[in-house]
Amino acid sequence: MVLAKLIDLTVRDGQQSLLATRMSTEDILEIVELLDKAGFYALEVWGGATFDAPLRFLNEDPWERLKAIREVVKRTKLMMLLRGMNLVGYWHYPKDVVNAFIEYAHKDGIDIFRVFDALNDLSNLEFPVKKVKEVGAEVQVCMVYTTSPVHTTEYYVKLAEEILSRFEPDAITIKDMSGILKPYVAYELVKEIKRLGAKVNVHSHATAGLAPLTLLKSIEAGADYVDVTLSSLSLYTSHTPAESLIEALRGTPYDTGVNVEPLYEASRRLWVIRRKYRRFDYALKEPPVDVRVLKHQIPGGMLSNLLAQLKEVHAEDKLEEVLEEVVRVREDLGWPPLVTPVSQIVGTQAVLNVIAGRYKAVIDELIEYVRGKYGKPPAPISKDLIKLIEKRLSERRESKKVARVTLEDAKKELPSECVEKFEDYITYALFPNVAKDFLCG
Repeated sequence: MVLAKLIDLTVRDGQQSLLATRMSTEDILEIVELLDKAGFYALEVWGGATFDAPLRFLNEDPWERLKAIREVVKRTKLMMLLRGMNLVGYWHYPKDVVNAFIEYAHKDGIDIFRVFDALNDLSNLEFPVKKVKEVGAEVQVCMVYTTSPVHTTEYYVKLAEEILSRFEPDAITIKDMSGILKPYVAYELVKEIKRLGAKVNVHSHATAGLAPLTLLKSIEAGADYVDVTLSSLSLYTSHTPAESLIEALRGTPYDTGVNVEPLYEASRRLWVIRRKYRRFDYALKEPPVDVRVLKHQIPGGMLSNLLAQLKEVHAEDKLEEVLEEVVRVREDLGWPPLVTPVSQIVGTQAVLNVIAGRYKAVIDELIEYVRGKYGKPPAPISKDLIKLIEKRLSERRESKKVARVTLEDAKKELPSECVEKFEDYITYALFPNVAKDFLCG
């Protein structure tokens, strides 16, 4: 029998889901020191929004945060979430930037890279996965989970087969960012992927209240890893509480072997720390369970973003219309999974459609999506939308072309007095304006 190992997400996805990624490095270090004593397989501590949020809002260097965590965490592997060619940003970066980012992330402490593409377009994962293997780190390749007329269990089994043949990853992660994976569907899917000979990790948010049940059925089906957070930063749009799952499985054939004692203290401390971030706390604004997510499929962080966009135009009462429009826009775009950066594209366009009329105004990122700049959609894009985009492009003297910053560009553009380490060039290539303010300010 395969015993599931636990991966803790508290200081990355947990705080990103509930605290708008505002936790300081000082508070994070206090928690990971205790998490390191429990016996988790890995701690997810970096990637996703935990790279640019410290730069934008906390005046902190994400590279220094990673190094500090590595100094404190002595026993447990460190993991990060990598958005494929998007890295920790919202568009595809040049290969030299991807190459350097992965190299230095590994050098500074990352042992496991969890890699995904928002459209499950595996061609977008070829280069980053190859680089992760080259540096000698573990690689988990994600299947971004969603439901639609094209996203069936058969679709995901076929995708898993292709992932295994193309990448031979250390594990396949079922990435359920919206919390819509149902327990018996998870059981069937894990069983089918295990039959292919793969190790399986299950990642599921608690938004719809399903995650604890989904993880339990996944473990019974043979999942090798499942994702949890400390109880004091769990549930709502976060994840299954670690302590609860550990105790539920204690003394059974699925006993995790994780020591719950340091987690009690870590959770107590985190509950105190969490009070500092009350103005960002999702749990103080929204109900604990939102079953509507099974329809609109928007991840929790995006829900709060949509509400903020509506508040800017004094249209908070339009949220229900926007949620319905999200489903229509998603269908128009070929049923993409709603994960960064596609969730932001679909959500923002849905807001515009409700406020200004359907596609009366079109964001540049949606145009880039339709032009194939984000990869291949799961299903065909609406022909009417393609015609509209082509018309808009023909009306412009020239389409907007965003020049991506290469490492060589960064070395030329970033003043030498602003550079203390090579990673500063990478930061600039990722977020030029934000990085310059941070590094030279």
